[in-house]
Amino acid sequence: MSYFQHALSFAFMALHFHLLSSVTWIDSTQSQTKVLHFNKNDARCSDDRHFYINTTKKNNSSCSKITENSLSLDVLEISSKRLLAAFPLDPVRDSSVRTVRNCVFSVAQPTPLKGPLKVAAVSKEVLEDILDWDVSAAETDDFIHFLSGGKLLPGSVPLAHRYGGHQFGLWAGQLGDGRAHLLGEYINRHGERWEIQLKGSGKTPYSRNGDGRAVIRSSVREFLCSEVMHYLGIPTSRAASLIVSNEVVWRDQFYNGHVKKEKGAIVARVAKSWFRIGSLEILANFGEIDLLRKLLNFVIDEHFPSIHASDSDKYLDFFSRVVTDTANLIALWMSVGFAHGVCNTDNFSLLSITIDYGPFGFMESYDPNFVPNTSDDEGRYKIGNQANTGMYNLDKLREALNPVLDTRQQLSAMQILKGYPDIYNKRFQELFKSKLGLLGEEAGDAFLIAYLLKLMEDTQADFTMTFRLFSEISVQQLQDQSIPQEFWALQDLASHKLFSDWVAMYLLRLRRNANDSDKERRKRMKRINPRYILRNWMAESAVRKAERSDFSEVHLLQRVLSAPFQKQTEAEEAGYASRPPSWAEELRVSCSS
Repeated sequence: MSYFQHALSFAFMALHFHLLSSVTWIDSTQSQTKVLHFNKNDARCSDDRHFYINTTKKNNSSCSKITENSLSLDVLEISSKRLLAAFPLDPVRDSSVRTVRNCVFSVAQPTPLKGPLKVAAVSKEVLEDILDWDVSAAETDDFIHFLSGGKLLPGSVPLAHRYGGHQFGLWAGQLGDGRAHLLGEYINRHGERWEIQLKGSGKTPYSRNGDGRAVIRSSVREFLCSEVMHYLGIPTSRAASLIVSNEVVWRDQFYNGHVKKEKGAIVARVAKSWFRIGSLEILANFGEIDLLRKLLNFVIDEHFPSIHASDSDKYLDFFSRVVTDTANLIALWMSVGFAHGVCNTDNFSLLSITIDYGPFGFMESYDPNFVPNTSDDEGRYKIGNQANTGMYNLDKLREALNPVLDTRQQLSAMQILKGYPDIYNKRFQELFKSKLGLLGEEAGDAFLIAYLLKLMEDTQADFTMTFRLFSEISVQQLQDQSIPQEFWALQDLASHKLFSDWVAMYLLRLRRNANDSDKERRKRMKRINPRYILRNWMAESAVRKAERSDFSEVHLLQRVLSAPFQKQTEAEEAGYASRPPSWAEELRVSCSS
């Protein structure tokens, strides 16, 4: 029996993302500028473009702008102290590949990329709003060395995280950070704690047969997608910088024996935490129960402040929160047509943020069977199965928690998980109702949504532009069946013989929106339906140029995708809201990166 069933009995209009209510489980230079750091005791000033640090005596409130020429990285307070104090460390202090036990982290030194190095892209928002760095710091050599693994700061002890996971439904044992190094934590001027991690920074004890590197194509995709997901309003890790080199990395991109040389790259990324379901699974599977409890207590204390440390049901409360937040995250993915591609338990965050961008894809023509990852031969992680996969992964989290739960709590955890389908379905309906501009609740709303999705599937209508153009077309145009030529996705949809019937139902429903106008409806819908997403062909075009050391399209996509809901001239000229080019149909993305 499947985890899911269609929520509507009208089969040909059934929504593909509904869940069963009952489930059958399947088994040290000194030449940089102080703008990089604000000590929390310093007085600060700011304007729209620059950060300042007080350079005067305590009673003098004047501020002066700091430039990159006077900056020292050594004033950037990055620390691994809390993590080192909280958990036992792997006693072996090298990066030799091995089985590791009874620890959460191993100390592992990054292997710097070989020069010449180039800062290909940075996120101004991440640098300035999260890390308190002026974006001009990216022009300095020390910035490059720091975020490419070539310079460690005082207080930073680079760590590789040990975790396990279920991959494609099978327990994979020890996995861990095979090419990532956690440099430490930074507390910014807002009092927020962020962990800075490098991806592609060399071998660790968890590299298995890998070389610890990442290549330009996957790094460009991760850098861009991390940021666009943020601007789409979806919880995610963030990308601070993309640094590239001419260092040779050998890859068999599609695992077909065609090994070729590619250029190496490192993405510096930040998140509140990198702990994932697999972080707990490995401890439970190897019987390290005291350490399991210690890690759970740490995560709850740091990231779930509403859960009281003295509460005897705190682990149960934690599980309930993760169930709800994961359901919400996947519903958000679905609302923008995002398919993660590798929804293994080691890629699911305990904080329910999107992490570990690999062979992801944004669905173009609506297709519940869309699979972005060519390595996923069976379509396990197709877009229409993501909610299903979320429930499977949460069940593995439940199993990992069992050793610290008593019998009553274990039964309660099972009941909590059974509530996941309702949580997911409710959030899915809320999002898609908003995408259609519907206010209030009516019994027929789920049917209306499912009916539309079936028409989109039959006509292969573009997912993003169908909803966006419904945000732009007027009620009068719909009523008159007068669809402008440039509304190409709606013209495709209108070719369905049942389109007129659906429009009649939709317009009737819109008339029942209380205190609404057509102008307000369109304005409201434009805030939730993006005009631009990171389509595969757009990313591929940027990658091909980047591999020739031309990062102009990376920068263009950065600008456009930082405002995905706003119509932009340069995006329109680039064709980012037009029909995908014919060559886009042949593109493939694999796990090789």
